[in-house]
Amino acid sequence: MLETNDYIVAAMVEEGVVDRASVDRAKDLATRQRISVCEALVSQGSVTRQAVAITRATLIECLYVNLNDFDIDIRNARLLPRALAERHGAFPLFDLSGVMTLGMGDPLDLSAVDQIRALLRAEIEPVLCEPEALAALIERAYSMTSEVAGSAPTVSERQEELLTGEEPIVAAVNQILAQAVQDGASDIHINPDEKDLYLRYRIDGMLRSRHGPPRSAHSGIVQRLKVLSSLDLTQSRRPQDGKFRFMHEQKPIDVRVSVIPTIHGENVVMRILASGLSIRSFTDLGLSADHCTGLDDIMESPHGIFLVTGPTGSGKTTTLYTALKKVNTPDRNVMTIEDPVEIRLPMVRQVQVNTEIGLTFAAALRAILRQDPDIVLLGEIRDQETARIALQAALTGHLVLATLHTNDAPGAISRLRDLECPSFAINASLLGVLAQRLVKKVCQVCARPHTPAPSILRRLSIEPGGLVKGAGCPACMTTGYKGRLVVAELLTVGSEIQNLIETEAGTADLRREAVRLGMKPMWRDGVEKAQLGQTTVEEVVRVIAVDLEGESARRITPIQEQSSELRKSA
Repeated sequence: MLETNDYIVAAMVEEGVVDRASVDRAKDLATRQRISVCEALVSQGSVTRQAVAITRATLIECLYVNLNDFDIDIRNARLLPRALAERHGAFPLFDLSGVMTLGMGDPLDLSAVDQIRALLRAEIEPVLCEPEALAALIERAYSMTSEVAGSAPTVSERQEELLTGEEPIVAAVNQILAQAVQDGASDIHINPDEKDLYLRYRIDGMLRSRHGPPRSAHSGIVQRLKVLSSLDLTQSRRPQDGKFRFMHEQKPIDVRVSVIPTIHGENVVMRILASGLSIRSFTDLGLSADHCTGLDDIMESPHGIFLVTGPTGSGKTTTLYTALKKVNTPDRNVMTIEDPVEIRLPMVRQVQVNTEIGLTFAAALRAILRQDPDIVLLGEIRDQETARIALQAALTGHLVLATLHTNDAPGAISRLRDLECPSFAINASLLGVLAQRLVKKVCQVCARPHTPAPSILRRLSIEPGGLVKGAGCPACMTTGYKGRLVVAELLTVGSEIQNLIETEAGTADLRREAVRLGMKPMWRDGVEKAQLGQTTVEEVVRVIAVDLEGESARRITPIQEQSSELRKSA
């Protein structure tokens, strides 16, 4: 039996993990709620479950394993019957040179250790894990590897399924979704190969592999996702798109689903859509103080058009929703046109484009203007008709927020001209343009002083002092980065910029004048954030074009712009 709670609490007090006053409060809480003192300490926030587990491991002279630090192979569930794993709170973690590391809630349960050793026919090294994390691992592993792996369920497992209403395929899908939300993934990729089924999550812009269900589960998982998304179950030879909502920890999560046939079966990619509750402020996005001030001033304008530009996946929609949240008040009629609607906001009338019935951006915008809107969010300006109607709406007393695909902020003006918007209309309506990219944030747990390569320092014309880089740790999955933030440049349209627009000046001239007037180039904003320890200069150079003379160097042109140029040349 493990050491009693009294010994654990005493050890934590002696080690300085918790103070005596917190213990006294916890004892009162434990008495009232009839829980252990350790549980009370965790409940009131005095200690973490990890701290309790580490202290317990020290007392019983056993190794402690934090399950969050490892990507456990859930296929190890095949080595141990589920009933046995749940009864003893045990799971096979790693096989190292023929010795099985066995995660347990109670490593001193020698009877359980002997029973599992005999079953596995291998040497066992029991280690202590947090019981709650271990139970979650057991649930996830057996949900994704029981019947879907080809093994027949026992009578007791069948009875359990009937009682809970959760078939193995359903449980596997639920676990995939839940794990993605817990990991902070933006996308889930389920990729069939000839013999394997790959499960990958996009986290902080990078795809990360995870141990998932076996290849034999692929068909069932696809069918389950089609049911959730109201897709055609009989069709497997053409692409399909759908959407569904599920609950995670009592919160609704919206998921956009794309299914496309490949030579090895249907490939599934799911986008986890942000919740309206996740929209906070410009500062939370990582925008600098001067950018926040400039955006606040723009959003106080009663009419005009504000544009956010950048390539796909640069966070434009989130920035627009953050701006929308500032002006979404009961005395204003706020309407949006999107393809698709990604984030649901209270009090906002949101319209989804449906080209199959003729509800294009332009058609929806014309209809919305008859709905007495004060503010209109336009998901994207794609064509001449939409651009002209948007500018007309801005000229007739509406505040219009929209996205546009350009490389930088001054380029938005040239893009509007390409869409045959007259200079006088641009001058009279355009409030400002925010061009942005997303860069990865340095993991603050493993951040260390860092000196980049001399070539990068010379390219950016900066000194190495104050720069950091993540060394890699379990908190960031050994990448050195955790989370992302916005780097941006904000062009506000004043009289000097209007004069250049009137004379149809090019993008280079507009950029030089904007920088002279105080616009901070995007790359400079990124460098400043690197000097603050928020990102790295390597990440800035990877994502952003750098030009010390003020003109934006050309990187790969976004697909949308390439298509537009081809159409014009034709």
